[in-house]
Amino acid sequence: MGAILLAFALAALAWLLVFGRWLKENRPAWHWYLTGYPVTALRVLVTWRKVADLNGLSVSDRPASRVIKGLEVRGEPLRTKAPRISFPRAMPNGLELVVRLHAGQAPARYLEIADALAHTWRVHAVRVTSSERGVVHLSATARDPLERPGIVSAPSAPMSAVLGALESGGAWIMDLLQVPHWLITGATQSGKSTLIARLIKELAPQRVALVGIDCKGGMELGLFADRLSALATCRREAVAVLGALVVDLQGRMRRCRDAGVRSIWELPPKRRPIPIVVIVDELAELYLSDGTKASRAEIEQCSTYLLRLAQLGAALGLHLVLSGQRVGSDLGPGVTALRAQLGGRICHRVHDSGTAEMTLGDLNKDAVAVAQSITAAERGVAVCTGTDGGWVRARSHLTTTEEARNAAAKHAARTPLLPGAARALVALQGEESGT
Repeated sequence: MGAILLAFALAALAWLLVFGRWLKENRPAWHWYLTGYPVTALRVLVTWRKVADLNGLSVSDRPASRVIKGLEVRGEPLRTKAPRISFPRAMPNGLELVVRLHAGQAPARYLEIADALAHTWRVHAVRVTSSERGVVHLSATARDPLERPGIVSAPSAPMSAVLGALESGGAWIMDLLQVPHWLITGATQSGKSTLIARLIKELAPQRVALVGIDCKGGMELGLFADRLSALATCRREAVAVLGALVVDLQGRMRRCRDAGVRSIWELPPKRRPIPIVVIVDELAELYLSDGTKASRAEIEQCSTYLLRLAQLGAALGLHLVLSGQRVGSDLGPGVTALRAQLGGRICHRVHDSGTAEMTLGDLNKDAVAVAQSITAAERGVAVCTGTDGGWVRARSHLTTTEEARNAAAKHAARTPLLPGAARALVALQGEESGT
């Protein structure tokens, strides 16, 4: 009888192991709810007091010193109280709990020990947020949600593009109506070019004019020329195109003023000028000088035009998406002034801390550290600004150059004409051929 029970138990165990492996591969969320969450939640509850004591989160209700027969005796309290926590609540890929802070505590201390919590609870990472005073939210993720994010669908909206997936599991969306201007940084092979290709593929079917500025001879953005209303391939052409766009903005301002509105989006659809998205590949090329007077003059013009477009463009339907491998204060004060106008920030893996600091440092110091921890194997992973003013890790969908080029060719008929930019390029080319 005992042998039969043992054989039955072994068979049941083997079946559970096989089923568990299948469940983990095909239904990871179910596997987490059935096996991972109960074990991790128990580990959190059992270890919380010890973790709090070792990391200085616990406090004592009794004073650390006492006067005995005229002598002051100091010492460490023998009995301490850990901060109160809620019962861990299950999430599709982790759990979250609420911590009630002791008097005098701040969330910064919890940020410092996030790695210690992750190691203790044996999870991928612990994220610390604070939505109200005296409360900290701890979110633990069981595995890296960006390792295989998959395609996340989202409702289509004008002037927006689904770029990929967020760490939270939602869709990563660039909404140009909500955040009109963006700065994208990333080293070679970090996923920056893939992100630009994804953006063009998403915007190609929409009623929008795309303007490309690629001072590397158009090697990158020239592949999508079928859908570009204008393409500048050197700094002289960039100056001409940007200058024409500034003139176009002035005409839009007059139209809004005559109609008594503050934005082109308040105009009737038939009278509304077409939105424009200016995509700059390798921003540093517009600010690098060879020391000549002509070069310095071009840089000053570019800087002035870009800053003016950033300041006025949001209400007038002109949006900037500026990208580069290296964006630092050493490029000049013009870049620093321009950065202040770019509310959207995306930072992939970078080679220097200055670029990460320039991209995210004025928004959140913690985001800079997270961006610098992105490895070469995590292509497409980036730290981006969130809609709530914070930051979040995200990963773009893998969009090949061929896919983006096919989308540009497919929707080439939707490419609107920008007469001012076209005339500026023709005039410049005429000057060059005449000399």
